[in-house]
Amino acid sequence: MKKLLTTALSVLTALSLTACSSSTPASTDTDNTDSEAAATNGKIGVILVGDENEGYTAAHMEGIKKAAENLGISSDDIMWKYMIEENQACADAAEDLVDQGATLVVSNSYGHQTYMQQVAANYPDVTFISMTGDTAAGSGLKNFKNAFNQTYQSRYVSGVVGGMKLAELLENGEVSPEATPDAYTADGDIKIGYVGAFPYAEVVSGFTAFYLGVKSIVPNVHMIVEYTSSWANQVAEGTTAEKLIADGCVIISQHADTTGAPSAIQAANESGKPVYSIGYNVSMLEVAPKAALTSASNDWSVYYTYAFQQWLDGKAMDIVTDWSEGYETGAVNVTALGDSCAAGTDAKVAEVEAAIKNGTLNVFDTTTFTVGGEAMTEETGCDLDFDGTADIFPVKDGVFYESNTKDGFRSAPYFGFIIDGIESNYNG
Repeated sequence: MKKLLTTALSVLTALSLTACSSSTPASTDTDNTDSEAAATNGKIGVILVGDENEGYTAAHMEGIKKAAENLGISSDDIMWKYMIEENQACADAAEDLVDQGATLVVSNSYGHQTYMQQVAANYPDVTFISMTGDTAAGSGLKNFKNAFNQTYQSRYVSGVVGGMKLAELLENGEVSPEATPDAYTADGDIKIGYVGAFPYAEVVSGFTAFYLGVKSIVPNVHMIVEYTSSWANQVAEGTTAEKLIADGCVIISQHADTTGAPSAIQAANESGKPVYSIGYNVSMLEVAPKAALTSASNDWSVYYTYAFQQWLDGKAMDIVTDWSEGYETGAVNVTALGDSCAAGTDAKVAEVEAAIKNGTLNVFDTTTFTVGGEAMTEETGCDLDFDGTADIFPVKDGVFYESNTKDGFRSAPYFGFIIDGIESNYNG
């Protein structure tokens, strides 16, 4: 949901990744060359909300190209449409791709979903994938699919990186009631911050996982979440980070797609404030060489390799309706650790990642947090369609299972609870 970039970074150090989007003027570019694969399977059509200059889209482009290379799919068999807005332009783009021979059509923005579903209903022999979407299961369409990485896992690990740095700052006295009094709440908890886009479950799930990661290292933390009401707004993200810095936050992460927050944090760090950045999707070291610690990230090629293999095998209709994977298959990760990371962080990251992979560490272990002073139970439900009744019950054996497609839940996040220790006020 999101997009846009800044001029300071190259493509790979562009921005973050998520699942909605902003919009830019519509322009398209397609490749119509025939090939052997086109003769048998048709072509793959790709609808993108941005282009290679926008980090979220750049990550999807990289994943698609990597998957194609892995499987020997010619670039001539992939048709691209860039800068497609989240309106009728998406439906028009999908129609055009089908007219040009696409038998598999993928879009990368949540806002495309309505239009992708609309076109899917008109072309039952073509498979449509709306990345980060959440309506495929309820659509009744065999040819309409959703996919979403378990990004909350890499959010948690990035929180561990932040927690390690915070512990170091506390140990060496850079952060203390005397040296940084504004970094503490009235209850003596240490403030951390989060630049969020909107209060959607995708964002809430991510910042909760980040908070729990920090808390696993430094238990007495309090997180302030400020929203920008945009997936990608360089200025808003910068000013929001500045507000969190002024509030005393020491570690600040983001679910926003530009380098606005890391740039502001770098400036504050250079001025002498002990404040550090955890980015999203790509490394922020180029714009924040001292302040950036790491970024939560995704490898979209894992999903695209799976989906494209099904297409090559003539089984595109059999692509699972809701797909979601994480560390176990390499679909999520954190970027290279910055020089400012605390000693021992790399070993701790390896330990935590291994525990997530083997199932001995569950990000949403219900013994580690409460909501309104109460622990979650197996009676805790999620109202996915907002009709006042619970649709799914994700808690089992003391764990809230997010994006649990194995039990038939949707791939998109549904953890929308504000847990104790997080302050989240949305005024958009």
